[in-house]
Amino acid sequence: MTNSNVSRIGQVNGSGDVDSLFLKVFAGEVLTAFGRTNVMMDKHFVRTISSGKSAQFPSVGRIGARYHTPGEEILGQKVNHAESVITIDNVLIADAFIANIDEAKTHYDVRSTYSSEVGRALAKQMDKHVLQTLAKTARLANPVADLPGGSVISGIDATQVDNLIDALWAAAQKLDEKDVPEEERYVVVRPEQYYQLAQSTKLLNRDWGGRGVYAEGTVFKVAGITIVKSNNLPSTNIADGTVGAGTENRYGGDFTKCLGVVFQKSAVGTVKLLDLAMEQEYLIEKQGTLILGKYAVGHGGLRPDCAIELTASAAVTPPAGG
Repeated sequence: MTNSNVSRIGQVNGSGDVDSLFLKVFAGEVLTAFGRTNVMMDKHFVRTISSGKSAQFPSVGRIGARYHTPGEEILGQKVNHAESVITIDNVLIADAFIANIDEAKTHYDVRSTYSSEVGRALAKQMDKHVLQTLAKTARLANPVADLPGGSVISGIDATQVDNLIDALWAAAQKLDEKDVPEEERYVVVRPEQYYQLAQSTKLLNRDWGGRGVYAEGTVFKVAGITIVKSNNLPSTNIADGTVGAGTENRYGGDFTKCLGVVFQKSAVGTVKLLDLAMEQEYLIEKQGTLILGKYAVGHGGLRPDCAIELTASAAVTPPAGG
């Protein structure tokens, strides 16, 4: 049976002469797809388990202070409890097949290049799932009865940087009002919004406490919130039954107006059962090498009060190639 998914590395864009890209003398560096960096791994709660299908995260309500009347028996207060359970998804894989004859003709180590791309594909999908989980968590009520739920700041004009800055200040205020810790607060926005912020004099002017660098196109914080740019922020209606929606459609939803997510590190969590692993094997019957990357993880909301979704006044145009 012919496998139509074999990558013939000598072809141009997967078609035509299978020897087209092979050179008699190879010089220079091999250009691969730009590294798609995972930016979310260190910005949320991650737990590794050795077995099982899920992990339990207890949630505890708050205890109030009160005055004591002399002689009154102290019995303690009722404290609300709840839990969040994060379930492991099916094994997610990324794979490539290299024909032996093509590898023999090439003048560079194609296996390491393919291995890197497999790893980046998995990292990109994990980032997408975590960011989708954050947006969905911001729309939830808190499982603990006496704690506030998530928030959505809507009606933001994506073309007006001042409008976005005002929304970030409003988000910081909401987090403060919910007694969310001030450390490890982040906002993830797309490159378009990030560079709008990076050009704002309000964020760059040292006289106003700005910390960005115009020459380098960087901006660090707004209202104590660290700014992170990513192409993996959802911007479409992610339908059930797709990789984007995940196992049992846990991550799907309508994100057409999602402009960014503001959160504190404890907002969502990831449970790892099988961490990222790379495998390769030569298949004699197919005369080529199969390269495979895989992991088994799950993502879920933990504290909705720590998550805020920023939504645009109109549907967001998805980034090219997104």
